[in-house]
Amino acid sequence: MSFFRLMLRNRGAMIGSIGVLLFFVTAVFAPLLAPYAPDQMNLINRFQRPSSAHPFGTDQFGRDILSRVIWGSRISLIVGLSALGLAAVVGTILGAVAGFYSKWLDEIIMRTVDVLLSFPDIFLAIAVTTIMRPGLNSTIIAIGVYNLPQVIRVARGSVLSVRKSLYVESAEAIGLNRHTILFKHILPNAVAPILVLTTVRLAASIMTAAGLSFLGVGIQPPTPEWGSMISEARSYIVTAPHLSLIPGFAILLTVLSLNLVGDAMNDILNPRIRGRRASLNV
Repeated sequence: MSFFRLMLRNRGAMIGSIGVLLFFVTAVFAPLLAPYAPDQMNLINRFQRPSSAHPFGTDQFGRDILSRVIWGSRISLIVGLSALGLAAVVGTILGAVAGFYSKWLDEIIMRTVDVLLSFPDIFLAIAVTTIMRPGLNSTIIAIGVYNLPQVIRVARGSVLSVRKSLYVESAEAIGLNRHTILFKHILPNAVAPILVLTTVRLAASIMTAAGLSFLGVGIQPPTPEWGSMISEARSYIVTAPHLSLIPGFAILLTVLSLNLVGDAMNDILNPRIRGRRASLNV
């Protein structure tokens, strides 16, 4: 049964896919969907409740919250995809090298990964952003480093698993170049676990970006980022709770949708889980 047919049969995947599609469409078409500019201030209209003119109300500077949430989805998408792209490329190469080449390279790379994993994820990201100047680029690099150890471990494990296949042993037996074996025969068949990981880690990356901005070491105001919006609204949580609840709900919906899709992909692409479920249905 095809991958897409299995996804269609998974209720969680379908619900998550709707949320993910909504997130991507909102991010891509933010300039067309936002009724106002995200930084357009009107101090006369401060702290307005939701209305027809401002469906989500306005903030302490009279900025339209709906427009800022819409533009915030674009910032979150840029940060998440850029950071994961960086981590996926570097982590896959390092993991493949560790799993395929000499043992001393494996030891150096994996011991470095162990050192990175000894730090709590958010502390590792904070350490990177404090070394660099807070902003969009430093947030992308910090979240890329934050995801790097997990990608290396999954890539290494996947390469080690595929390396034991008969077609790889046959390629080695006929004398093919080791680089050709790795990049032509092993990596194309080892990407499924990495793809699942990056889908799940996209949700974690968005959460981390929001957390860094909330703490003041990530993307800085007035950029419409969801975490910084919540941070700015802390002082008004009693008098104007919608200022923090609305971007918080946007984070919740996006992360939940991405996790539902990632879990479904893991169930479908992971042969151990697929085999276990097949044996239970017999």
